[in-house]
Amino acid sequence: MYQSFIPESVETPFLFFTGKGGVGKTSVACATAVSLADQDKQVLLVSTDPASNLQDVFEIELTNDPVSIPSIDNLFALNIDPEESARVYREKTIGPYRGKLPDSVVATMEEQLSGACTVEIAAFDEFSHLLSDENILNSYDYVVFDTAPTGHTLRLLELPTAWNGFLEESTHGASCLGPLSGLGGKKRAYAQAVQSLSDQTKTSLILVSRPDNASLMEANRASSELRDIGIQNQMLIVNGLLQTYRQDDEVSTAFYMRQRKALKLIPNKLKEIQTFSLPYVSYSLTGIKNLRQWVNDNSIIDSTSDGSSFDTEQIKLPNLSSVIDDFSSKGTRVIFTMGKGGVGKTSIASAIAVGLSEKGHKVHLTTTDPAAHLTYMFDNNAIMGNLSISSIDPTEEVEKYKQEVLSTAGKEQDEEGIAYLKEDLESPCTEEIAMFQAFAEVVEKSNDEIVVIDTAPTGHTLLLLDSTEAYHKEMSRSTGEVSTSVKNLLPRLRNPKETGVVIVTLAEATPVLEASRLQHDLNRAQIIPTWWVINQSLHATGTLDPVLKGRAVSEKQWIRKVNEELSQQCALIPWIHEEKIGYDNIKEMINA
Repeated sequence: MYQSFIPESVETPFLFFTGKGGVGKTSVACATAVSLADQDKQVLLVSTDPASNLQDVFEIELTNDPVSIPSIDNLFALNIDPEESARVYREKTIGPYRGKLPDSVVATMEEQLSGACTVEIAAFDEFSHLLSDENILNSYDYVVFDTAPTGHTLRLLELPTAWNGFLEESTHGASCLGPLSGLGGKKRAYAQAVQSLSDQTKTSLILVSRPDNASLMEANRASSELRDIGIQNQMLIVNGLLQTYRQDDEVSTAFYMRQRKALKLIPNKLKEIQTFSLPYVSYSLTGIKNLRQWVNDNSIIDSTSDGSSFDTEQIKLPNLSSVIDDFSSKGTRVIFTMGKGGVGKTSIASAIAVGLSEKGHKVHLTTTDPAAHLTYMFDNNAIMGNLSISSIDPTEEVEKYKQEVLSTAGKEQDEEGIAYLKEDLESPCTEEIAMFQAFAEVVEKSNDEIVVIDTAPTGHTLLLLDSTEAYHKEMSRSTGEVSTSVKNLLPRLRNPKETGVVIVTLAEATPVLEASRLQHDLNRAQIIPTWWVINQSLHATGTLDPVLKGRAVSEKQWIRKVNEELSQQCALIPWIHEEKIGYDNIKEMINA
């Protein structure tokens, strides 16, 4: 259907892989890097994702500095850790002033650099350095970026313009970023980063999508928005395409037909982009041997062959109705679905909300995910019964927050003070603060109804939760007061009688390991997950297709790990033959 992706055909030194969470960006980026290194090219593989899983693919610990990948002489990898970058950035900015300025002044500087804004600008410092440093270009033939899910990637790629504009227009000595004099020297690097991103001889933007409607729509949106900020050199990889199917196997036939149907509906603008494919395979895409085989070996198992030799032992676990029954009987007021991007948080959140509504509860379903698809899930239909839905729109919340600050903190300011306040509100961190306040207000609704929240991918979710106290300080400083909803938020999240957390994963190495790290961080924040849901399981379908069955058998170790080691309670959801869109169809997921 499409030409197979050949990494060596990409000629630019900078390669960016982007797309909806869970489409396989990391696998494709890693396989590309391995293939290029095998061609005697010097390759640096970089992750800019707060929820990076490069270390899981290569089975090696990574840091902010390049590390040689064992058994491949020409391949190096690094993981830009935003928190570590922020720590280094803070010390670099504040260190020279220690002992030279009064302690109270240094304390003020530290306070200014305590917010999420610092994490973002620090990570971008690392990112822009890689794009603008001539030593990088001289040392490596290719720099391959495994970027974050689409929402974060767009934020990251728009930052050069946002921060550069902010620095150009700011006339005061300090902002939420701390002393601007410490950032002035970065302007040139930012300008070079912008130039490199839009230079078609330097940068290729590779959109990765699964052959399904949601990720193709997301790829189309990303393509358009990236084009608008000057990144024109784009290509598309359709990842995980099943090559053939068994006519006597219902799951195999449905899997194949569902993919082909989605590809027939590919958006017109996306059709204009050069498109390649990579096959759906029976083995896990971790380890160098498997990555090499995936990209270079065209011998795909024939799905019409006999799959009877596979282990057919079935693992039995509760379905989604058990999760819904549990929350209903306990009277849980706030329910989160969390996990790595692409595992189906939105689908599971929607099904839980519908199930609770069907039991007679008044339910509000909402999302804090900038790449949310709740409207798509419910097919734009009127909501039925006791269920209402919403999403937290960044543009609306930012404007609302700005007006709130100006009407309160700006009330007694003189003309110069108001000018400073307006300028400070143009900094990129304003969106984060506004979104957090909106998040707190939504949770406050649980006094009157059950609130089900489809959260953003792992890195963003943890940032949101971990920043509670920092935002508390920020809003107090900006507005002079902190709302009741913000004050009550963290105690409410930590109360298991009030809040239930559902970790959603797939029965694969990377999603399970990532979900395990998420649970560890939640535990440190004194938030204990109630349920794990293993979604889209081929093992639970009983398929006999050799390719699908191979993947189903490999799921078993991860199902056992979740059920026996990681979760207090675990539910297993089979891969469903067709996407469930609309209230009545979503109901069918509950007892699957």
